[in-house]
Amino acid sequence: MSTLATLCLVLPTFTTSRSGPEFSPAQLAFAAVAALVLYGLFVFVQTVRHRDYFPETLAAVRNARRDRVQTSLNLALGSAMASIGLTIPAIAVASIWLDGPLALGLGATQTVLLAITVVVAALTVLPGRATVQEGGVHLVLFGAFAFLALNP
Repeated sequence: MSTLATLCLVLPTFTTSRSGPEFSPAQLAFAAVAALVLYGLFVFVQTVRHRDYFPETLAAVRNARRDRVQTSLNLALGSAMASIGLTIPAIAVASIWLDGPLALGLGATQTVLLAITVVVAALTVLPGRATVQEGGVHLVLFGAFAFLALNP
């Protein structure tokens, strides 16, 4: 998921084909195809190896109540993967008919929050030892994102 988020949400800030946090049409097409490929791979793996995790929201809540925080966080990350993996291609296609620039790149604050979230996930979720405390850390990071979106 961090690859997809970086490719589609951070990289546009640093490309030079367009001014501002925008992809050129070719870059946007590449990002859309890459997002679809990664999402398709994610769905394939989930439907073959982890069928019991669909629908994700209910399964995440159910696992959190059973004190299976690791599984709950994995499901939440899957939801994020779906959001990014399907939104970027949809927006890329819609941008053909919409007037005005499509600014995808994150600002500095959001990039820092994404980076710290990736680091925290690497330290807690990936090793498979997430606890309620680590879940709380992720909720605080989400809260910081939401708060700073409303009060930049």
